[in-house]
Amino acid sequence: MIVPVTRRSVVISAAIVAAAVAILLWMGRPPICTCGAVKLWVGAVNSADNSQHIADWYTLSHIIHGFLFYALGWLFLRRNPPGDRLIAAVLIEAGWEVLENSPIIIDRYRETTIALGYTGDSVLNSLMDVLWMVAGFAIARRVPVWVPVVLAIAFEFVALAIIRDNLTLNVLMLVAPSDSIRTWQAGA
Repeated sequence: MIVPVTRRSVVISAAIVAAAVAILLWMGRPPICTCGAVKLWVGAVNSADNSQHIADWYTLSHIIHGFLFYALGWLFLRRNPPGDRLIAAVLIEAGWEVLENSPIIIDRYRETTIALGYTGDSVLNSLMDVLWMVAGFAIARRVPVWVPVVLAIAFEFVALAIIRDNLTLNVLMLVAPSDSIRTWQAGA
């Protein structure tokens, strides 16, 4: 039996997301794409629309975050109710969205990855990234363990094959950049 997430946990999670949105707006992040449009999907990675709309190829990474945060919550917060695990996951993801859109991380992306023209996410995209993580968390909560494992591997391979990037390479290039990987990602 799946223990339901309490209303309290949902309210606290929503408050965390609202705080992150307020911080991003305070930081000067654009609410939506500066192009003035809101798109459901953007498939072009090397475009000004990437990381500006509801979903893009990096959405797969945020769903995987949900899988991973659910697993970490199960490992380290096993005695806590599921709502506490959700709050922790939302806090981590929302915190990452704020950090990711700070000058230090934006500059790091430009220095070490193929995201040479990256200027950060729109607030809409950051909000959706958190919600995509929550979707991954919810999926992991309701299905057998093998399902998110298979989905995560599939998502990583699909993104790798189509855009030459994925969560694994993204983390690797931020932590320990490799010129050979950057060259390969650029299509050279």
